[in-house]
Amino acid sequence: MRPTKMTPAHQTESLAELVCSNTFKSVEPAHAHGLLKAEMRQLGSIVLQAADDARIPGGSALAVDRVAFSKGLEARVLTHPNITLVRGEVTALTAPAIIATGPLTSDALAAAIAARLGVASLAFFDAIAPIVSADSLDYSRLFRASRYGKGGGDDYWNAPFTQPEYEAFVAELIAGEQYVPGHEFDKVPYFEGCLPVEEMAQRGPETLRFGPMKPIGLVDPRAGARGQPYAVVQLRQEDRAAQMWNLVGFQTRLKTGAQQRILRTIPGLENAEFLRYGSIHRNSYLNAPQALSPYLSALDDPQLLFAGQLTGVEGYTESAATGMLAGINLARVLAGDAPVLPPPTTMLGALYRYLRETEPARFQPMNANFGLMEPLPNPPRDKFKKKEALAERALAHMAEFAGMIGVGIPA
Repeated sequence: MRPTKMTPAHQTESLAELVCSNTFKSVEPAHAHGLLKAEMRQLGSIVLQAADDARIPGGSALAVDRVAFSKGLEARVLTHPNITLVRGEVTALTAPAIIATGPLTSDALAAAIAARLGVASLAFFDAIAPIVSADSLDYSRLFRASRYGKGGGDDYWNAPFTQPEYEAFVAELIAGEQYVPGHEFDKVPYFEGCLPVEEMAQRGPETLRFGPMKPIGLVDPRAGARGQPYAVVQLRQEDRAAQMWNLVGFQTRLKTGAQQRILRTIPGLENAEFLRYGSIHRNSYLNAPQALSPYLSALDDPQLLFAGQLTGVEGYTESAATGMLAGINLARVLAGDAPVLPPPTTMLGALYRYLRETEPARFQPMNANFGLMEPLPNPPRDKFKKKEALAERALAHMAEFAGMIGVGIPA
């Protein structure tokens, strides 16, 4: 809609303006974002072609000159014989179309989306707790239990704290460096049921112990002379394969470095690998498992597709990847063919599986990470070799997928 109507964050009228970062993260396939980019290259991504042309030194990261990147991608769009660029605000949903308006969807279009898909399907800010890799936990310091034995009785891993450990942890949370919104649009209200963990810590030394860290109803069978926990951090299984564990109630505005340092003082998380960091920020996104089809169309119209951050993925690369697949699938639907999805052994397919299979009541935006992917049948014990094996399998399966649908270029 720019420049007819500007957003609170964008500064130019150019397409593909990078607002928050000048990097697409790693290009190495043994890193989640590097693997996703490698898959996108197999599908012929022009976003990555433009990024390559605008690349600047950044080590293993795909860092770009933001102005050159924007101009290069805009030129590709404007010179394409089948594309006409129309500038103006879209305020209604019509099909066929792909809606990819991101976290700064205008109020008018957000209202149209909510009216079409249901008000409860659209959120306007997220409150995300960190997720850690199962491979990185020290289980000798954790115990399995559900509060009061509910559910299966042992559905959670629990990290027990002594009183001195708890008091030191609360002090670290209070002192931790927090993210400060750089734009007015990113300031969000706090709700009592969804406060940042550091905000709860500031309200008093016992607040967390009567909130997300309450030990009531949790019995550590190994406590012995140490005594039952003074406080507990619970880890909830996030995926079917139990590769990802969510720190329950730990939504936070701590900066990434502070999250790493402070949360690794939790017993059993000393070497935690973070698959997703906690955050609370402005973010318009749909509850995809509830409101959209498996290939991210409206449930009542296969020609109205959604893509990008609006669908509940996090990040530039993830957004561009879902946009590619939305374009492929809309073209297929218009040609009378069935939409397709890559297998969950690929990073893109695993992201789509998360978007369609997560329990709607627990759905939160997600970035690319290896914990989403279908596990290897016989994974190497070495973590890096495991990621290399996952990447090798993913690229082989994405090559098969690209060949099956007749798109892409050599990787």
